[in-house]
Amino acid sequence: MEHTDHSWETVGRLHAWLHENSKYPPEQEVLLRVLKLSEEVGEVAQAVIGAKGQNPRKGTTHSWQDVESELCDVIITAMVALRTLTPDAADVFTSHLDLVAGRSLGD
Repeated sequence: MEHTDHSWETVGRLHAWLHENSKYPPEQEVLLRVLKLSEEVGEVAQAVIGAKGQNPRKGTTHSWQDVESELCDVIITAMVALRTLTPDAADVFTSHLDLVAGRSLGD
């Protein structure tokens, strides 16, 4: 199965849509997008707790597919936040990924 990645193109479209519908100045947009990451990470934690059934009062409330979905929301939110900071988000991300891989994997 061939897969063509249009992720950054889609992120650009999401960024444009959010920007067009924002009632805040650009500086506040950046801050709010970064803060949105905390909300999304909290939803991952909630899904993991629910998938493990940690809360005896609530029992199992989420599946591991819910955790996957919430993790995807974190990634998308981070990508949009990065795009909000710079129109070169894809290049910034690729450069940083290469740097981390070099440090960690010796690439």
